[in-house]
Amino acid sequence: MDWEPLHKEFIVFIKEFSGWIGFRLQAGGLHFESLKNFIVDILMVRRGANTSLFIHLGILALAFSVLFGGGVLLSNSVVSGSYPGVPANPLVAAPTEQNQNEGVVSASITPVTIISDKPRDKVIEYEVRDGDTISAVSKEYAVTEETIIWENDLSAKSVLKPGQKIRILPVSGVEHKINSGDTVFTVAKKYQANSQAIVDFPFNNIGEDFALTTGDSLMVPDGAPPAQAKPAPTQYLASSQVSGPVADLGSARFAWPASGDLAQYFSWYHPALDISNLGGGSIRAADSGTVTLAGWPDGSGYGNRVIINHGNGYTTLYAHMSAVYVRAGQQVAKGEVLGMMGSTGRSTGVHLHIEIRKDGAALNPLALLGK
Repeated sequence: MDWEPLHKEFIVFIKEFSGWIGFRLQAGGLHFESLKNFIVDILMVRRGANTSLFIHLGILALAFSVLFGGGVLLSNSVVSGSYPGVPANPLVAAPTEQNQNEGVVSASITPVTIISDKPRDKVIEYEVRDGDTISAVSKEYAVTEETIIWENDLSAKSVLKPGQKIRILPVSGVEHKINSGDTVFTVAKKYQANSQAIVDFPFNNIGEDFALTTGDSLMVPDGAPPAQAKPAPTQYLASSQVSGPVADLGSARFAWPASGDLAQYFSWYHPALDISNLGGGSIRAADSGTVTLAGWPDGSGYGNRVIINHGNGYTTLYAHMSAVYVRAGQQVAKGEVLGMMGSTGRSTGVHLHIEIRKDGAALNPLALLGK
């Protein structure tokens, strides 16, 4: 008997059958999604007004199934939690050994009280105790440190004092005083938050049509204060620039000019090192030398800057300063304050852009600083 045709037909059958199974599964999935969306739409009408009705109907259906469908099986498999693969219900005591031996199906219910923490719905005023820190208070009340800092106009370096009173929000984020014309969406945009989170926070007084009442306080979960507008930088114009030879003052051993985090490293398109510090701070000369430029003499992206010639072929440049404390032609010692860190020029945040050059060629500052 030639099995070759049967083999081919069997393969064709398997392919067609697999396609049919896939089609039926896809169709079933689409029907399930439609039913799920229909139920969700019903429950979400008027922000969940039908949810309680749905729960009550479910409880009634469960009660009828117990009364008319056999309560013994339900009590054994569902209530006692003894069905294979289902963990025992902690609210129900296990059957006694005597009952098991006699084949009696029963469950002795042991009352258990479960106490849950009531969520806070209001801002509380907390009096600082001896030894309290922002970190400790934030953990005690389950909010972020930033939430406490923002609400009480503190800084990360602030030290709490015994007797001091601080406001603690019920949730991490910010509190907003509603003004005329405010909407949920404008408030969310202002604080970089999720508008749905504002609506979902149960203690916010929001109307059925998302209307807000002027003068009310609105909690903005996970929001953050809007970034403050950067003040117009003072343009310290260089009255003169020093050119030509200068005294040999430098040691070629460079110290770190500022404190902060490394935000950008040396590369072919960025021949410098960026030191970021949102709190700002002073900028110091990495080595002794003569200031050849101080200020913002042009439209360059460097903004306010200082250039020092160290007299041994090395020069250093310090850019994006908010204030300049030295002048062209002035001799500075290693570690002397040149000005303050800022965000002038082509800059998106407070940082120091430092360049080190040898005979005009850019070197990687990371390999030279602190050596």
